[in-house]
This record gives sequence, structure tokens and C-alpha cells, in this order.
Amino acid sequence: MYFENMAAVWHMEGHGVFVWSAYGITFMVIGLMLALPLLRGRRLARAIHADERRRAAAVTPGGASNASDT
Repeated sequence: MYFENMAAVWHMEGHGVFVWSAYGITFMVIGLMLALPLLRGRRLARAIHADERRRAAAVTPGGASNASDT
């Protein structure tokens, strides 16, 4: 193996700070690219359901609407 122990892997002959920070930033960006669309989709779904509930509540039992549809 190239490294003799785990400390040598972490240090990488002085380049470890740059290598491990690059890995960290990469995984953080990939995580955000996966998480943010999921969170936005959930927020959109909640907004759609709330709008549907508001529209359903605005309709009277006879089928007429209480609010104007604009």
C-alpha cells in the first residue's frame, strides 16, 4: 500500500488539507444537488394541496362559487 498508516493517509505528505477539503466540498455540493430539489418538491406539493383545499372550501354545496374565478 502507498501509505504506511492512517495518519499518513490524512496528511498525504502535506497535501492532505487540499485533498480532503476538495472531497468534502464535492460531497457537500452533491448532497445539496440531491436535497434541494426534494425539499422544493415537497414545498410545491404542500402549496398545491393547500390551494386545492382553499378552492374546495370556496365552492358552495350547490356548485356555485363564492369567489370570482380570475
